This record gives sequence, structure tokens and C-alpha cells, in this order.
Amino acid sequence: MRRHPLFGIFLALFGALVLTPDTLLMRWSEMDGFQMLGWRGTLMGCLLLAYWAVTRGGLHRADLRAFASGAGLTIVACQFFNATLFSFGIATAPVSVVLFGVATVPIFAAILARLLFGEPTHPSTWITIVVVLAGIGLAVFGGHGGADAPTMRIETLWGAVAGLLVAGTLALNFVVIRARPTVPILLGIGTGALLAGLMGLAITGPARMADGGVLAIAATGLVVLPVSFMTLSLAARLTPAANVSLLLLLETVLGPLWVWLGTDESPTPAMVAGGAVVVTALAVYLLYTDRRQARARRRAGPA
Repeated sequence: MRRHPLFGIFLALFGALVLTPDTLLMRWSEMDGFQMLGWRGTLMGCLLLAYWAVTRGGLHRADLRAFASGAGLTIVACQFFNATLFSFGIATAPVSVVLFGVATVPIFAAILARLLFGEPTHPSTWITIVVVLAGIGLAVFGGHGGADAPTMRIETLWGAVAGLLVAGTLALNFVVIRARPTVPILLGIGTGALLAGLMGLAITGPARMADGGVLAIAATGLVVLPVSFMTLSLAARLTPAANVSLLLLLETVLGPLWVWLGTDESPTPAMVAGGAVVVTALAVYLLYTDRRQARARRRAGPA
């Protein structure tokens, strides 16, 4: 059956909206970084690996060879560090600043594609990098007054660094997947998530895993992460990547809003201003890139 041309966009919109309450559920769990990692990693990893096993109908040599390659192990490592850094960033820093950093995935993807595969980097990428870093700098260093200002500034800086590192690992993951399409994505990401979860479980200890809001954190590992990952991955095959990246900015905007409504954590005026700079710069960059690439395809003519 032929799908509507907007089906991919609506699928990406659904996936992005499902992802937006993730950080609020993490806050409601009231768990530390390793504890959240133990729940989110093991639940997501087991679910993705089970889905891969069912859909593939068992082990295949081709999958195992691709999984054991450098590209496959890179995807595993990316998911391991992505899951770990995000859990610790959210556990110790303002949600809004972490999400501002995570939103820079398209920028890291462009840089890594240039470094690893020689793809040209347009000047608009470098301009956007400068503007985005200025916005993050405003969010981190602007407007933290009072006696707890140094502590607040350190926590905010850590949140920005964690978010940027998460964006870097996600971007590397996307670039490798694009360059090596034979690598089994679910097997790689599921394994990385499971390894990170087992590390969190081992460090936390079984006795402490039930402390806090188990239902809230279980919802992220069983529903939010798998559903959003599945729908966004499928959407990326049905609509240009720029559309998916643009809709993912909804998490950067709505994530802190849900946290503010569901807890007493509100962003400072500097964080709001810095976030506006980051989101606007990335939105303009993604729209401009999409139009520039469409013009290039039209000039090239039919393949």
C-alpha cells in the first residue's frame, strides 16, 4: 500500500512527542545516575534485542560478522556512552542545559562526516557552531547569582558538557550507520544499552534498585525509549534526515517545560535565552541545509 507523502513526517512527530516526557519521568524516579542507568539500559536493551531476535528469526552469520566489525563495535560503544552520560547529566544538572547540548547532534554529524569520510562541511555549519556555543555559554554562565552560584555554575557546566558528549556519540552512531548499512542496528544499540544497564545494576546493587519511583523509570525503559527509537528510525527512511532532526528539537523545547510543570525545577532567564538561541540557530541551519540540498538535487537532475 502506498503511504501518504507526509507519513514519514507524522511518524517522526509522533516519535519526538513520545520522547519529550523522558526527562520528567527520570526526575520523578528520584534515582541517581547509576540507578537510572541500570533500569533504562537493561529494560531498553532486553526489549530491543528481543525484538531483533524475533524479527530476524534467529542468529545469522552475516549479522554476527557485521556486529563484530569495527563499525558494529563502534555502535555498541556509542550507545554505551550515550546512555551513561545522559543518565548522569540528568541526575546532576539542570534538564534544560543537558537538552540544549543534546540538540547539537546535526552539527556533530556534519563534522564527523567530514573527518571520517571526507564529506564537505558547508560554511553554514561553522557559523551555526559559533552561534550554538554562544547560546550554551549564555545558558551556563549567565545569571547565576546568590550564595550557591559557584555550585550552580559547576552543575550547569557539567550538564552542558554531558549534553554535548551525548550529542557527539549519537552523531557518530548515525554517521557509522549511514556509512555501514549492513550493520544490524538493533543488535548493536540493544547490546550497548544492555551493557550500560548491567554496569549501572552492578554498581548500584540489587538491594538499592527498587529505591525510588520504579514505575516512572520503568516507563522510560519499556515505552518511551523503545517506541521513540523505533518510530524515529523508521521515519528516517521515509523522510529526509533534516525533517527528523528538526522535529527532535521538540524535546529540547518541551522537555524542560514538562519538568517545570511536573517538579519545582524551573530554568533561569539566562537558560531560557540561551536555549532560544540554540533552538533558533539549529532550526535555521536544518531548514537552510534541507533547501540547499534540494536545490543541488534539482540541478543534478534525475539519476
